Amino acid sequence: MAAPTADLLALVEAELQQPVLAEVAAMAAAIASRHRTARAVLFYGSCLREQQLDGLMLDFYLIVGDYSQAFGPRWLAAANRLLPPNVFPFEHEGLVAKYAVLSEKDFARLASRKTRNVSVWARFAQPSRLVWSADKRAIETAVTGVAHAAPALLCAARASLPDVIAPLDMWRQAFALTYSAELRAERKGRATSVVDADPDRYRRFTLPALASAGIAAHVNDDHLTFDRPLSDSERKQGVRDWRRRRREGKALTLARLAKASATYAGGIDYLAWKISRHSGQPVAIKPWQRRFPILGAMALLPRLIVKGAVR
Repeated sequence: MAAPTADLLALVEAELQQPVLAEVAAMAAAIASRHRTARAVLFYGSCLREQQLDGLMLDFYLIVGDYSQAFGPRWLAAANRLLPPNVFPFEHEGLVAKYAVLSEKDFARLASRKTRNVSVWARFAQPSRLVWSADKRAIETAVTGVAHAAPALLCAARASLPDVIAPLDMWRQAFALTYSAELRAERKGRATSVVDADPDRYRRFTLPALASAGIAAHVNDDHLTFDRPLSDSERKQGVRDWRRRRREGKALTLARLAKASATYAGGIDYLAWKISRHSGQPVAIKPWQRRFPILGAMALLPRLIVKGAVR
């Protein structure tokens, strides 16, 4: 796997260092203080673009050095190692958040082409901020890890893309593939809105990310042309790869949901809140589903899939 180019590393570092609201930085520091061996806290998601955070749930990744020392109970370390990440709710000074925990080693793997699963590299191919770090080495490690995400996305998407495409359409189509590979509650068009929220950012990242992925291309008159057209066999293999990602990704989503019932207090209520927020459809949780969250989620998801709230 090729290392990110110097151009891409510079873009990622500059983006990660952009300022955030003071409340976000304070929450990140509070999250880091809960776990020994905390190395970095990354802020990502739609709240990056918001100036008013009341009523929203912020999204963070906490990067740690070692699971065994990051948690009190040993079973939490084992769960994080077996099925990363662990996800926890958090409240600080009137704001609410959730944060996922990954070791530096797991983040480097899951944000790169070393895994088929889209969960981490699809998120960090989008904008994020490094809002807390332990030291200079932690910053360098976070920058390198995040810089692998966009090349992983484009490498996985290449076989599904035409040989000539507008740069922004390349990103839109790539993200659409990743949204189909998880159980998601977002409305249709979410992949488009992610790119349209900051089109200049994706234009800047296009050629450096492709070069880091080992994909030769050039841009002319706002059209991106891949230097090597793909064969029919390569495209058919790409279709098979995404079918496998969708099967594995949705099964992994269910497994993580089951694990979250043990690690995430009120997890089923969070699930209902997020589905309602992103799909626009109300989701009611019954008392028995709170008492038995795994069974409750299993009963809830099929109905939501039929209604189109989750895909």
